[in-house]
Amino acid sequence: MGRVACGSAGLLALALLAACSGSGAGGAGSKPVAMAGGARGASVGFSPADKAAGVPTDQTVLVSAHGGKLKSVQVDGGKAGSLDGVLSADGTRWRSVGTARPGAAYTVTAVAVDAAGKESESRSTFSTVKGGKTFDIENLTPNRDDTGLTVGVGMPVMITFDQPIADRVAVERNLLIHSSKPVEGAWHWFDSTHVDFRPQTYWPAHTKVRVEANLAGVRGGPGMHGKRDVKLDFKIGRSQITKGSTDDHVLTVRRDGKRIRTMLMSAGQGGQWKYYTTSGVHLAMSREPVTVMVSPGIGPGSAGYYRLTVYNTVRISNSGEYVHSAPWSVGSQGNSNVSHGCVNISPGNAAWFIKNTLIGDPIIITGSPRKLEPTNGWGHWQENWKQWLKWSSLKASPTITLP
Repeated sequence: MGRVACGSAGLLALALLAACSGSGAGGAGSKPVAMAGGARGASVGFSPADKAAGVPTDQTVLVSAHGGKLKSVQVDGGKAGSLDGVLSADGTRWRSVGTARPGAAYTVTAVAVDAAGKESESRSTFSTVKGGKTFDIENLTPNRDDTGLTVGVGMPVMITFDQPIADRVAVERNLLIHSSKPVEGAWHWFDSTHVDFRPQTYWPAHTKVRVEANLAGVRGGPGMHGKRDVKLDFKIGRSQITKGSTDDHVLTVRRDGKRIRTMLMSAGQGGQWKYYTTSGVHLAMSREPVTVMVSPGIGPGSAGYYRLTVYNTVRISNSGEYVHSAPWSVGSQGNSNVSHGCVNISPGNAAWFIKNTLIGDPIIITGSPRKLEPTNGWGHWQENWKQWLKWSSLKASPTITLP
């Protein structure tokens, strides 16, 4: 995510520093500040300048008082709504926060007070670049349907857009993560429609998280702007990490550092069809009471074909890997690998595991010659921090502390 200071005081400090720069050379932001006000009272400067047209939606509105202080500033866009802002500690500078709407006309009204206490009102108008195509968030994970919004310590924030994003910097700097405990994290673009956030290390247990996608009016590419703002609140549950080895044939579950259950397991048998369970840091992706599993790429009547109805399954990849009940392999669990790539455990253990697993819980498997790919399901933790940052437009930053 973009560089964001921890805490409101730091945020204000960054805001005032940002007021020193425009939105880019050649645009409305490059014009000088226009001054208004009487000769005797405080004078007020505006940027964009009065009657400026084609102003980029992400350009900051700046208001400054000379010979006095600002008492109030309002930026009214009619049906497009208003823009909020922050005032400097000395009362002489104001800057907007958020993004204007495309194709809208705004009126800036500022009331200043001079040294003698005399008030004066000044106004300026500007219009933003015309609107065109819009983009929206097609999917935001975690979501209430899948998780109940309490998730495991490995849970990433995943956003899918309905249009390809060309201006990734503009979009990413408007994706904010707030948390109740300090976390260092970053966004990662997997492609032009898919950006995810994860911390450098697992989330602290029992952390409250808020996602703010402040995208209304944000430029996503030439002639394309964000359709709306989206917010999501969720919680991190207890820390539960499951580890298993295809060599030792045992799964161990630790909750908040304490071992709470040991389960015998059987993993992928390998062989002719290369039915290997992948090694790596998996995340619990779904909990399914019943799953029908079919052999990948092998049809009915062919050697190696199977179609099984399986119970109490926890999905751990997109390539069809689950931790699930396997009464037929109980005799092999704990001593050999006989599965088609899933992690087989007993019916009793599977019933316990699905009940005690949260979406986003890490499930770490070692010993297999096949590695989990970062794009195979939620394989986000397969990339080290340096690799993760490589595909971030704004690199790492601390989350904003929740009030």
